[in-house]
Amino acid sequence: MPTNFLEASNNLVGVEKTVGGTGKGMRSSKDQAKRSSSKVMQNSSSKPDGGKQSDRAPSSSQGGNFALSQHELRVGNKYRLGRRIGSGSFGDIYLGTNIQTGDEVAIKLETIRTKHPQLLYESKLYKILQGGVGIPTVRWYGIEGDYNIMVMDLLGPSLEDLFNFCNRRFSLKTVLMLADQLLRRIEYVHTRSFIHRDIKPDNFLMGLGKKANQVNIIDFGLAKKYRDPRTHQHIAYREDKNLTGTARYASINTHLGIEQSRRDDLESLGYVLLYFLRGSLPWQGLKAATKKQKYEKISERKMATPIEVLCKEFPKEFVTYLHYCRCLRFDDKPDYNYLRNLLREPFIRGGYEYDYVFDWTILKFQQQVASTSRLKPAAAEGEEATGGKKDQKTAA
Repeated sequence: MPTNFLEASNNLVGVEKTVGGTGKGMRSSKDQAKRSSSKVMQNSSSKPDGGKQSDRAPSSSQGGNFALSQHELRVGNKYRLGRRIGSGSFGDIYLGTNIQTGDEVAIKLETIRTKHPQLLYESKLYKILQGGVGIPTVRWYGIEGDYNIMVMDLLGPSLEDLFNFCNRRFSLKTVLMLADQLLRRIEYVHTRSFIHRDIKPDNFLMGLGKKANQVNIIDFGLAKKYRDPRTHQHIAYREDKNLTGTARYASINTHLGIEQSRRDDLESLGYVLLYFLRGSLPWQGLKAATKKQKYEKISERKMATPIEVLCKEFPKEFVTYLHYCRCLRFDDKPDYNYLRNLLREPFIRGGYEYDYVFDWTILKFQQQVASTSRLKPAAAEGEEATGGKKDQKTAA
């Protein structure tokens, strides 16, 4: 039995370890499971014949020229490829093991036949961002047979997985604790002259072990340089851009076809926080004949929903946050400290403590306590039964 909440947090059994994509975590309902399954299928790379990828690791017969030793697939002559644990925007993610140390890693595969390769670009971005808190380390990148491969730190469940684990609703305390870390991750990416352009719960993963309470930001396949790193010259304002990112969390300017900048990452974060608080957003579940029409419907509903209505029943600071983001000009530098302090106000008013006890920490602790309580009577019955047999044997 765990001795405290933090130990329970470090032992989230059942929530898949992954990195760089949607893990096969727990779902709160059949509908959510279908939605998650559909998303994984859409995001997975397909074989040339259009068939879906198998859950098994790719073999040499599938085009991958991996080093085969004792029926084990090896990458970079250093890592053993295991089972598939998730899918990213361009390929699959596998559990891997460092052959020399036994350390578990995440291995991302992208077929070299893909029309829009992203893995090399993403690996370079991770190297630029290396050293930042909550930035996974790239341990190896290379080409093996028909695959581009990146080996990274193995991380814990995504915030989307944990959201489902907590029955698709987070408490105000959990949301505010997350907001502080999420703002820091986004600010760090911005200081390195990049914008993420796909801020969503799936792209924030918790750590493992001693770093189980640290939020990590992942999946930089859509990230873009918004300024010259040396001169800080901002990119030019442009219109008529296609929607890049996830429509549910996209900023209004992104829907309008305006080039994204720092303000858009922050507006997207605002929608993520409200998604956690509300359980859903007003523009979810809209039906349309085509993807383009669906994006238009989402855009219309988003623009027609007043911020005050969206944030109803929640602290007024969320209204202020979204108004601030929407009022930023294209090349404005956001005041990240102001936003963090703004969202600390309801935290202080609520009398909360930044103790890293998230909703899932408590839920997992309760589950473990209940499980232990159920095991104790069974164990006692077993002892009595054993004792009875022993007495009978002695009497005989």
